[in-house]
Amino acid sequence: MLKIVLVEDDEKLCELLANYLRQQQFEVITVHDGLQAPDVIISHQPDLVVLDLMLPGMDGLSICRKIRGKVQSKIMILTASDDDIDHVAGLEVGGDDFVNKPIKPRVLLARIRMLLRRQITDSALGCDQQGHMSSDELEHRYGTLTVNHRSRNCEMNGETVCLTDSEFNLLWLLASHPDEVLTREFLVMETRGIKYDGLDRTIDNKIVTLRKKLGDNPSLPRKIITVRGKGYLFVPDRW
Repeated sequence: MLKIVLVEDDEKLCELLANYLRQQQFEVITVHDGLQAPDVIISHQPDLVVLDLMLPGMDGLSICRKIRGKVQSKIMILTASDDDIDHVAGLEVGGDDFVNKPIKPRVLLARIRMLLRRQITDSALGCDQQGHMSSDELEHRYGTLTVNHRSRNCEMNGETVCLTDSEFNLLWLLASHPDEVLTREFLVMETRGIKYDGLDRTIDNKIVTLRKKLGDNPSLPRKIITVRGKGYLFVPDRW
């Protein structure tokens, strides 16, 4: 059974999320005080830490700094802020993903499953002993396109391209598999943690948005192309 340490000072929300995750067959340990969190996390060595940013005693960023050399856990940060500075700071101190409040349990579950699958993928790609991807896997460069996983930043021609979290996740997935056709089934499962039902157009809509933001003609795309009946292909030499 996969183990999660959930650090959240709102006790009602914490128990709601903990009970939901237990129903999904996770072992969940809850912590409500920031000062207690590092010792609990380090002693339990969980597969995943779900960590609120704003906590009494010690904030989430400080907890990240304190545990990030002592556990191999993935760290998901909960935040009520949409501020990019908070996101970048969280990633720089070791956070792996963000979920914005108010939290929808099903969305949280999907992101947790995606993050835990990414942990397995990271191991296959080659990570250091602290669970981080190797430097070769932290950034992809194709022509004028640069995608950096640690900062979750995308640049074209030296200019930052503003992407939502879900758009970045999709682009990173595509850029990590150049010249490989990725099916909708694969993309939906990897980015949303659910099975593709044959009708969901979320991925298709995000592909259209990515093409627009990245200067790829949505009517005649050359960089992220549709392979009829199969999925999408990231073309590395057209950037």
